[in-house]
Amino acid sequence: MAHHCVNPPPPKNLPAKPFLHQNYSQSIYPPLSYITTSNCKFHSLSISASSSMSAQPPKAPQSVQVLTNTDRKNELTNVIKASLSNCLSETHLHLAVPALQSKTRGKVRDIYDGGDYLVLVTTDRQSAFDRVLASIPFKGQVLNETSLWWFSKTQHIIPNAVVSSPDKNVTIAKKCSVFPVEFVVRGYVTGSTDTSLWTVYQKGVRNYCGNALPDDLVKNQKLSGNILTPTTKAADHDVPITPEEIVKRGLMTQADYDEASKAALSLFEYGQRIALEHGLILVDTKYEFGKGSDGKVLLIDEVHTPDSSRYWIAHSYEERFQNGLEPENIDKEFLRLWFKDHCNPYEDEVLPDAPEELVSELAWRYILLYETITKSKFEIPKTQESIHDRISQNILQALSSLS
Repeated sequence: MAHHCVNPPPPKNLPAKPFLHQNYSQSIYPPLSYITTSNCKFHSLSISASSSMSAQPPKAPQSVQVLTNTDRKNELTNVIKASLSNCLSETHLHLAVPALQSKTRGKVRDIYDGGDYLVLVTTDRQSAFDRVLASIPFKGQVLNETSLWWFSKTQHIIPNAVVSSPDKNVTIAKKCSVFPVEFVVRGYVTGSTDTSLWTVYQKGVRNYCGNALPDDLVKNQKLSGNILTPTTKAADHDVPITPEEIVKRGLMTQADYDEASKAALSLFEYGQRIALEHGLILVDTKYEFGKGSDGKVLLIDEVHTPDSSRYWIAHSYEERFQNGLEPENIDKEFLRLWFKDHCNPYEDEVLPDAPEELVSELAWRYILLYETITKSKFEIPKTQESIHDRISQNILQALSSLS
């Protein structure tokens, strides 16, 4: 049980906080004040996700089923299917851009050492269960542009490492010393992975990463307050850990942990508020932090993307929860569940190929989330253009201007 950073169950007479529900459907559909990306800038480079933003922002989604029959989905699905063979699964930019000195391959991002800067290329690789499952058209662009939007909106909470974004799939960032801890924040008891809150709760865990949990929780229930469940950034899988262990093992100082944990909870609360204004529930997410050369703690990696977060449709959540139904989601959970139904994704050496229908559906959901959150139209790249060549040229020009 130590593997799950578990302490002995609390005494039976320990008073549990009440776990609250909110009826979201009563308040989210009056006219909203929308946030756009038109003025989003980092340094001298403007980050504009689309040159042709919608005349009217997309309406807050009331049902995934309803959205399935929209003209926008039909338009996107046709483009997605035509792009299934043109995904960015691997990059070899150090062969085309002399200034890139080395490459580190992550689950989703390829990170290049650009001398004074890091070049982060977000690929279309789909990761879950600590391994790559498939390649999803436009996924890398969605993640990169979604993160940039959130980075620009959260600078009042904590500074970030972003320098510029010379390409739809690329972010150039400041170098920093990365803390080997992922800050996972949860607002609901849910999930299907080995480290998800619902999985460990079902196994009888009542103290998870220092958070005492009552005995009467049910799946997909809203917690009385958001909780932080950090994990170590292990090579092959993430391991839950308590705040005390983080400091004791020297992974972070107490001061750095306090600053990062406070920022993580503030970021999540802000993200939940913005998501709810746009008809979504931000269920859980993860953050990563590092320390810059000036000693400041910086937000890095990604923010509130469909890869790092769970999103549910707010309008239907309460009714579906009361009826014991799974929430409607706009994230990769349904792909996780498909693999769990067809194999053991943790132990099987070879996994089955994800059906094209699921790949296309996930690509559409990622774009839907981007458009719902940012209230701007996702710009479809030219499918005949080589993604790798485009990225190489844009990075070469960007690094030349920074030198």
